[in-house]
Amino acid sequence: MNITTMMEQIKQHPDYHKAGMILCHNGVVRGTSREGDEVTGLELTVDHERLDQILSEQKKRPGIIEILVHINEGKSLAVGDDVMFLVVAGDIRENVLGSLTDTLNLIKAEVTSKKQYYKQAKK
Repeated sequence: MNITTMMEQIKQHPDYHKAGMILCHNGVVRGTSREGDEVTGLELTVDHERLDQILSEQKKRPGIIEILVHINEGKSLAVGDDVMFLVVAGDIRENVLGSLTDTLNLIKAEVTSKKQYYKQAKK
């Protein structure tokens, strides 16, 4: 899956004519952790049941037409690899921005868990 494919899928939605904005998020593996440690890669696990609940809830928000997400689960990802694609289509900027932000934060907090791999410190 890639963002281009997801965008095309959004454009096939029966209510696409109501869209005024499509917003995309592409999360990638950073070279350092939030704490500043050098990262060599990571693996993700996904709670698919919770993900489905979040997407169902977020799609009910005013003005939201469609939300698609693809998470590279179970793969050993290297620095620079795509972690997650999130695409939100809706009527106006305020609705789409809010939905993307909330959906992303919920996925990060309640759906995904990651195992980061670190470069060994030189002795």
